[in-house]
Amino acid sequence: MELLLLPVLLAVFACALGGLYLLGAFRRRRPGEPPLDKGLVPWLGHVLEFRRDTAKFLQRMKEKHGDIFTVQMGGFYFTFLMDPMSFGAIVKEARGKLDFSKFAMQLVKRVFGYVSIKDEHKFLQSSSNKHLMGDGLVVMTQAMMPNLQNLMLHSIGQVDGQKTWKEDGLFNYCYSIVFRAGYLSLFGNERLNSSVSVEKAKEIDRVASEKLFYEFRMYDKLFPNLAYGVLPPREKMEAERLKRLFWNKLSVENINKRENISGWIWEQQQFLEEKGMEKYMQDRGMFLLLWASQGNTGPAAFWLLLYLMKHPEAMSAIQKEVDQLLMANGQAVKPGGPLINLTRDMLLHTPVLDSAVEETLRLTAAPVLTRAVVENMTLKMADGREYKLRQGDRVSLFPYTAVQLDPEVHPDPLTFKYDRFLTPEGTRKTDFYKDGKKLKYYSMPWGAGVSICPGRFFAVNELKQFVFLMLAYFEFELKDPKEEVPSIDTKRWGFGTMQPTRDVQFRYKLRLVTALNAGCVKLLFSSQEGWVLIFYQRSAPLVGFVNSCKGYRPPTEHPYCPFPVRLNCRFVLAASDHQMGCSYFFSRRDD
Repeated sequence: MELLLLPVLLAVFACALGGLYLLGAFRRRRPGEPPLDKGLVPWLGHVLEFRRDTAKFLQRMKEKHGDIFTVQMGGFYFTFLMDPMSFGAIVKEARGKLDFSKFAMQLVKRVFGYVSIKDEHKFLQSSSNKHLMGDGLVVMTQAMMPNLQNLMLHSIGQVDGQKTWKEDGLFNYCYSIVFRAGYLSLFGNERLNSSVSVEKAKEIDRVASEKLFYEFRMYDKLFPNLAYGVLPPREKMEAERLKRLFWNKLSVENINKRENISGWIWEQQQFLEEKGMEKYMQDRGMFLLLWASQGNTGPAAFWLLLYLMKHPEAMSAIQKEVDQLLMANGQAVKPGGPLINLTRDMLLHTPVLDSAVEETLRLTAAPVLTRAVVENMTLKMADGREYKLRQGDRVSLFPYTAVQLDPEVHPDPLTFKYDRFLTPEGTRKTDFYKDGKKLKYYSMPWGAGVSICPGRFFAVNELKQFVFLMLAYFEFELKDPKEEVPSIDTKRWGFGTMQPTRDVQFRYKLRLVTALNAGCVKLLFSSQEGWVLIFYQRSAPLVGFVNSCKGYRPPTEHPYCPFPVRLNCRFVLAASDHQMGCSYFFSRRDD
């Protein structure tokens, strides 16, 4: 009996040892390794605190251990590097030592049910470079314009749409418009035929894309817990339902029924088909591309417009840039006139808007950049220190707290400063310092290295298009100007652009343009703050910004220009000579 019991006890003891090993009970810090903090709960370690508030947890660990440390989370060991001067050691390391794809493939399979194939990431990067930047971005800019205008401006010409304020949640409005326009531009529009007119096709696009966005938001809310694998049973069933819905809606068969499909989507389909991927898996890949391309830009648009409404000086500066750019390109918002043709070339000349976009992303984009340690290696820090990393561990960067909110790099880091990324000369600022040394990685909203977002140029472009059109066509303001900026939803740390804990109500209406004729008075367009006034003399065109039309005589008296105005501030634009005398062009805010 004792002889039979001994093997059983040994087996139980071996299993217990194995279990303790898997729980991390025997993990010890070796010489040369970063500080190790396993937490109080075996195996789980710090994962619950990390999920609850990533930024707060990592800041606590940094204060406790310094700018590099290893923590246990859910059976894995993550080494976090918090020194931005040393980011290059991770970003530039060869894939043979630090691999991004292994970790990404596991996440993609869990969240989207998609299993990628060999060389797919490399092809995606190449295709994105071709279609979502450079000359390809010129095409995508033109594709976005009619979709944005269809969604934003279809009420033009309707009396109620022009005169009355409309109210909406700012987050819902921004996310909906940007997501739907991006989806239509990438995945195509309703196909025209003998029974579907142009206007009917536009209406179908509006209605269908709105329904799709509703379902997308349902899935988006489940995303964080789905990514961590902690959905409760009921929500897990809902996630599976939504997956199947999107696999069907975005199936290769259904997409190919549409027209104006982007080259980016079409090439991805062709690549997967040629590699022999099953149709059902291709459908899942399309859902992944939709989320990757549209999951962050809408929330970023919300934060940017909210910051502009909370900072009038920023709104004024960007409004001025928009109005000047339109004028310089011979375009204007006029009743009955053509819609704005906003080109890629025009968007390359918006330094103030560019700075505001970059500042918005600095404050709200918070990805966790993770690599798998493929083999034992030594990490060399910028200050000369060296640390050993173990094969099988993971190494991560969290630039949001490490650099984007570092007061030494970005003074007053929690304050939105629209011109933070502008030089005194009005060009893009790229010189930021820490400890007296210039930083290469001073803001990393899109990641870096092999894991950098391949669609980042397209995302910024569609964000700028949306904001540009909002400023050109609409007056908008917070319903309650005193309402505080909502806090960030801490459950979404690590997944790109953060979302607010609540929506903010705002109101908007078309910038009313009313033709006024008094002698030689003519109308051009309005501004967010008041009116744009232009008057020409025979050889000296002058341009001014006005907010009242009483009590001021033109600087040059002329019998053909009797209309009095009050000039608020002046700026000069190039203009050709006009008829004798001078003409006023202005429009009025109808409050």
